Amino acid sequence: MSNKVAVLAVGGNALIKDKTMRSIEDQYEAADETMGHITEMIKDGWKVVITHGNGPQVGFILRRSELAIHELHPVSLDYCGADSQGAIGYMFQRSLRNHFKRQGMDNIAATVVTQVEVDSKDPAFENPSKPIGSFLDEGTAKERMEEGQVFVEDAGRGYRRVVPSPMPKNIVEVDAIKSLIDEGFTVIATGGGGIPVIEDENGELVGIEAVIDKDFASGLLANNINADVLLISTAVEKVAINFNTPEEKWLDSMTVAEAKQYIEEGHFAPGSMLPKVQACIKFLEDGGEKALITDPPNISRALKSETGTWIVP
Repeated sequence: MSNKVAVLAVGGNALIKDKTMRSIEDQYEAADETMGHITEMIKDGWKVVITHGNGPQVGFILRRSELAIHELHPVSLDYCGADSQGAIGYMFQRSLRNHFKRQGMDNIAATVVTQVEVDSKDPAFENPSKPIGSFLDEGTAKERMEEGQVFVEDAGRGYRRVVPSPMPKNIVEVDAIKSLIDEGFTVIATGGGGIPVIEDENGELVGIEAVIDKDFASGLLANNINADVLLISTAVEKVAINFNTPEEKWLDSMTVAEAKQYIEEGHFAPGSMLPKVQACIKFLEDGGEKALITDPPNISRALKSETGTWIVP
């Protein structure tokens, strides 16, 4: 098994388990638990690139920015992404270093602040749909809308900003990530789907107000580095069809064709399991060998095909 490479996308539950556990200490404890499971995987001989979500953290940064609006400058979304990549990367690095030390391993973790290029003509820019930040009252939302932001009313809870979620097309720092993997580092990269950038008419990178789906960015990274497996870690041990119904069935594996059929039949919830399965399909259709969905405590068992849901071409 030595030298097999996995891109492991860590879900939001790896940082914030529930709404009552959102402090920095709570986030570190949750991250530490997940990093312990990943350490076991590394001990088994895997080279691992860890990716992660950052939705709640970006929400916190935006909220702090809103509260300080009369004293400090606003923070753009690309800077929020960079800020959260650094902070979450630090938590993961510190935790992994401590786990490695306890296990007598001399591995080192390193975070790459990662820019991900998107197409400025992506249709997502015509249809902002990704909710971010806090709920605002109608008056405040209308003020922001006059400044060019887009808000939608959310089920009577207030108004929430929505931004485009374009598809990732190029990971700017991919060569640096490859070099670190080759040198034996455990790499943390493409956090929050990456910092969204576009190339301007001069070929220079410009940060934009958008959010890239972390699972699609993880799949692109896995394709770009020829990873042996794309592993998406989530809150459940396996993927189910007819979830939460008397006909619920947990899946050991599915082909791309079967996964597409289940999507067609509406088995996977948008914003939950659907983007994870879609990202696995895209990874496989773009040349990947196999993908796996499971929860953090079962990562090592799932890699031995004892649990989890495998998705294959």
